[in-house]
Amino acid sequence: MSALKEKLETDLSAAMKARDEVRTRTLRMALTAVKNEEVAGKKSRELSDDDVVKVLAREAKKRREAATAFEDAGRGEQARAERDEGAVLEDYLPAQLGDAELAALVADAIAETGADGPRAMGQVMKVVNPKVAGRAEGGRVAAEVKRQLAGE
Repeated sequence: MSALKEKLETDLSAAMKARDEVRTRTLRMALTAVKNEEVAGKKSRELSDDDVVKVLAREAKKRREAATAFEDAGRGEQARAERDEGAVLEDYLPAQLGDAELAALVADAIAETGADGPRAMGQVMKVVNPKVAGRAEGGRVAAEVKRQLAGE
C-alpha cells in the first residue's frame, strides 16, 4: 500500500474520532476515488504515491470547479462546502508552482526541445508535464507554453 494512501486512512480515523465532519467526508470521498482508480481497467492494481497524487489532484480540481459553479448560481453555502473540501485535499498535494517557477520550467523545455512557434506545443507539453506533475494544473501549464511559444 502506498504511504500516501496509508496516511489518508490514518487521518480519516483521526478525523472520525475528532468528529471533524468536513475532513471525514472529504477523506472518505478521496479514499473512494483512490479505490475506484485501483479497480478501474481490466485488472485491479496497487497505486503508487504518484498515482494517488494524480487522483487527489483530479478531485481537488473537481472541488474548485464545483465551487465556482455554485458561486455563479448564487449558492454560497454549497460553494463554501466545496472550497472547504478542496482545502483538505490541498494538504495532501505537493506545493503548487509559482508563476516564475512555471515560466522557468517551460523556458527550459522549449530550449531542450528546440521548439519554435505554436505548432510545437505538443512536444513542449510532453517534456514539461512530467516535471510539473501535480504541482500545476494542465490548463495553467498549457497557457504558459502557448504564451512563450507565441513569443510574448
